[in-house]
Amino acid sequence: MLRFLIRVVVNAIALWVASWILPGIKINSTAVADLAANHGAGQHSDLVGVVLAYLFIGLIFGLVNALVRPIIEVLSLPVTCLTLGLFALIINAAMLALTAWLSGYTPVHLTINSFFWTAIFGAIIISIVSAVMGWILGANRKR
Repeated sequence: MLRFLIRVVVNAIALWVASWILPGIKINSTAVADLAANHGAGQHSDLVGVVLAYLFIGLIFGLVNALVRPIIEVLSLPVTCLTLGLFALIINAAMLALTAWLSGYTPVHLTINSFFWTAIFGAIIISIVSAVMGWILGANRKR
């Protein structure tokens, strides 16, 4: 359970870095900030709302990667082999787009301006940041 929580935090940090670098990736956190203000966050309600929004989107992204991605990887294995692994970038971008679509049904919205370049670059940034943070925090270590 602790490893899953670490992965959610790592995903949230990776999404924050991607949205900070790329102007086409945005997370709308006004609903969470309003909720935090109503429950006593006071003057820091915007910061609490942003942190909770990124953690929530990180949770959705983690669930998508845990449940949907293995199925897609198995089904696209021939194409991935033919492209020498480059199709994995398209899979990562598709998982990011699926997360954005799923978040459209929640109070916190992840928006991606264009699928191809924004999602591809976002997937690259998220993969790099997740790998570095996972290595630093030891989220992928087996006990």
